[in-house]
Amino acid sequence: QVQLVESGGGLVQAGGSLRLSCAASGRTFSMYAMGWFRQAPGKEREFVAVSPRSGGTPYYADSVKGRFTISRDNAKNTAYLQMNSLKPEDTAVYYCAAAPVSGRPVLSGQYDYWGQGTQVTVSS
Repeated sequence: QVQLVESGGGLVQAGGSLRLSCAASGRTFSMYAMGWFRQAPGKEREFVAVSPRSGGTPYYADSVKGRFTISRDNAKNTAYLQMNSLKPEDTAVYYCAAAPVSGRPVLSGQYDYWGQGTQVTVSS
């Protein structure tokens, strides 16, 4: 079992930055690919970014590429999402998730564990 707790969401003006954190329980954090997803009101949950379990190259959705950076600290069992140059369309509930698979999973069904979500609101 892995429990995930997100933090760091909030209200920010367009062009601003936020850093989300995802703290994981358990001793096998390094064995999971860590992903971030988001869900805006009235829309389906969508993939944002993933950090492979092997420390490989992260992968990003086109909509956030160049603005967001995913990272992880296996010693602290924590994943991060640094979000810069935020836009109003980035407004959503952001979820972190853990997938016990290799590679760079981008489908929500590949993830076994989910956090409760943290709200990010970007004002124009």
